[in-house]
Amino acid sequence: MDRRKMGPNDKDLQIILGTLLRVGVVASMTIVLLGGIVYIVFNPTNHVNYANFHPHSAKYSSIGAVFSGLLNMDGAAIIQFGILLLIFTPVLRVVFSVFGFLIERDYLYASIGLFVLSVILFSLSNSLVG
Repeated sequence: MDRRKMGPNDKDLQIILGTLLRVGVVASMTIVLLGGIVYIVFNPTNHVNYANFHPHSAKYSSIGAVFSGLLNMDGAAIIQFGILLLIFTPVLRVVFSVFGFLIERDYLYASIGLFVLSVILFSLSNSLVG
């Protein structure tokens, strides 16, 4: 029997990847909503001046800062974590695609997927970790 027939087929892989994207978006949306509720409950009088933008005053501009804010249950950190989850959902899809291509022994597409993953991670590492 052919080894490709024994493993998951393309339809199974597409179902898994589609479910991964749906779950990631719903989880991200839920976390952002929860963070918004926490932020509003604990900061009811905090008014933001949208006329002037001060990027240097951003508290959660790195992944480490977001996780330390999560430990304190800061609403803004919870919102930022939800956004990070939304960003990393398609990255996780690329990772699962690479594994799917490796299971199917399709090494050309697996190497293309690894290249795409390395480009994504390189670009994210310059902007998120700091």
